[in-house]
Amino acid sequence: MLYNIVKLLKIMHLKKICVKIVKENKEKGEYMKLGFDSKKYLDEQSKFILERVDNYDKLYLEFGGKLLFDMHAKRVLPGYDANAKIKLLQKLKEKVEVIICIYAGDIERNKIRGDFGITYDMDVFKIIDDLRAYELEVNSVVITRYDNQPSATIFMNKLERRGIKVYTHQSTKGYPTDVDTIVSEEGYGKNPYIETSKPIVVVTAPGPGSGKLATCLSQLYHENKRGIEVGYSKFETFPVWNVPLKHPLNIAYESATVDLKDVNMIDSYHFDAYGKIAVNYNRDIETFPVLRRIIERITGEESVFKSPTDMGVNQVGFGIIDDEIVQEASRQEIIRRYFKTGCEYKKGYVDLETYQRAKLIMEELDLGPSNRKVVIPARERSNKLKEEGLCGDICSVVALEMPDGTVITGRTTDLMDAPASAILNAIKYQAKIDDELHLIAQVTLEPIMKLKSESLGSKIVILDAEEILIALSISAVTNPVAKLALNRLQDLTGCQAHTTTILSANNEHIFRKLEIEVTSEAIYSSNSLYDSK
Repeated sequence: MLYNIVKLLKIMHLKKICVKIVKENKEKGEYMKLGFDSKKYLDEQSKFILERVDNYDKLYLEFGGKLLFDMHAKRVLPGYDANAKIKLLQKLKEKVEVIICIYAGDIERNKIRGDFGITYDMDVFKIIDDLRAYELEVNSVVITRYDNQPSATIFMNKLERRGIKVYTHQSTKGYPTDVDTIVSEEGYGKNPYIETSKPIVVVTAPGPGSGKLATCLSQLYHENKRGIEVGYSKFETFPVWNVPLKHPLNIAYESATVDLKDVNMIDSYHFDAYGKIAVNYNRDIETFPVLRRIIERITGEESVFKSPTDMGVNQVGFGIIDDEIVQEASRQEIIRRYFKTGCEYKKGYVDLETYQRAKLIMEELDLGPSNRKVVIPARERSNKLKEEGLCGDICSVVALEMPDGTVITGRTTDLMDAPASAILNAIKYQAKIDDELHLIAQVTLEPIMKLKSESLGSKIVILDAEEILIALSISAVTNPVAKLALNRLQDLTGCQAHTTTILSANNEHIFRKLEIEVTSEAIYSSNSLYDSK
């Protein structure tokens, strides 16, 4: 990347363009078949939460999944607002404060949030900023299972020196089987009490395994000792308890959590108590007996919860307005997850068993890569280029499906990489510009490539998608054709794409910014171990 010069241009041009694209596309609502009513969902969910709160002085509400930018839910429920949860909380902001949990081990190993490409500790900073933007009160951050890990300590220092309260929880002695020890001064009693003042305390985290439940139960212990009538509930979007067990929507959840080995199951406790079928997942069902005993020991009363489903406040199923659209969106997500897991296996992030499980989940629905429309055109173009001798053994091609269903491809050339080429070809198609017409003069690109190689010492001279879009935005100042094409970038939001090689981090970031859903073959674009990372 052209660090000093391009960095400034990116701020001035590309960021503004991407924000404009997303905003305009959302306002238009074009090219999207809706299967979900987000407003209806928000109304039902907020009503249900308030009914639950009325039973207690204070309710600890564990938020499963993503509090903000829940892109999985948006993909499988077309019409779902990715920020529906935080907008729901904003409606209740006078009653809500938020505790954010993060597992010390995730900080130590730099665990990545895949949809943003940032580490969990950085995501905590982002969550705090986003909560503040929605005028929601952040109570504190809890570092769970803390054992003086160096990176976790540095993270704690950063937060405290920016005025954020931080608490640390160690592993709970006796958990999960020794209830007597857990609910004692040797167990939850060793954790510091987090002072809260609102009737709803939301406990959230960057991802699973962050210690949200343990933090809620610890607070229940301390609140009960102080004579406060306190309750616990779980806000978990998936699996959806009131759609069938083998519905693609629920299977897509299994695919999304393939690394956690989550399995959807019929909630036997719910069926025994009410004679009704409800879907939950293995971890909640397996831990329910212990969790119920812990809550009963803390409160000294019989639990009001007869099943793990009872603990939830999940009304998402009632927001589905077109089941066929949701089913197809979920099938496509399962295929995307298969490709994503394949790339993660290639990069060493997951083991072979995880990758094979993602493949098995896909095949159980009689799905395969060919069921994703953009896969075959990308592969066929790549193979044809190899046959014609226009590329070597590794041939990078991107196929991008246009809003009208046409598939546009782009390949790596001497000037630009495949993602850049595909994006240019796509916006030329949308703007009805002749494919032979160059939007950016070669005399403009060559000095940039020379700067990369000679002044910045980069081995990769060809331009990536970000650099090409910056060059295009500059050309658009004086070239009306380039401006016409640039204005069509908004049409790519929500489009599907597939690439025959693993995307670079920078190109992945651009596709994410443009909200293009992209999958990749598990093949590196180069044999170079460093430059292809």
